[in-house]
Amino acid sequence: MKVVSFLASHGGSSAKKIIEATEAGVLNARIGVIITNNKNSEIYEWCIENNIPVAHISGNTHPDELLKDLAIKFALEEAKTDIVVLSGYMKKIGSATLNRFNGKILNIHPSLLPKHGGKGLYGDRVHRSVLESGDEVSGATVQIINEEYDEGPIVFQKSVPVLRGDTIESLKSRVQGIEGELYIQAIASLTQ
Repeated sequence: MKVVSFLASHGGSSAKKIIEATEAGVLNARIGVIITNNKNSEIYEWCIENNIPVAHISGNTHPDELLKDLAIKFALEEAKTDIVVLSGYMKKIGSATLNRFNGKILNIHPSLLPKHGGKGLYGDRVHRSVLESGDEVSGATVQIINEEYDEGPIVFQKSVPVLRGDTIESLKSRVQGIEGELYIQAIASLTQ
């Protein structure tokens, strides 16, 4: 059985959905650890309340970038991690972690890559870019990350329509509505 661990910030909604799917037997996987760079985040508190292994590793705990990278790699290894899932984690992954988990780190991006991706395009900025472009569809992409922002191999994509009168919030809500299931599909394809 594969072990899935997470790098998460903020609410960790994707992490929560994946953990629920694992606990329900929808995913044939075991949860390793959630590493967060924000000890005051909702996901950190949720992990404590739900007895999910959690670690806080950030610039506060490790001011040196290399040592922070090594601490993340070590925590993932200690949990016997097979697949790393990013859940709202906006920090660049260090080379030690990238090399150790090469081809095994998944991210979800709120557009149909390669459109509306790259450095600086995240969160509401992506949805703004989609709306300003006049695209008739948007969606989400699960990809394997590499050294470049949003350029790794695509695992799965799913589209949603862009509706006349959409705002950043309405489009974001529609895209977020498909992200959890898309992530679960992608992880299932890698854990069989």
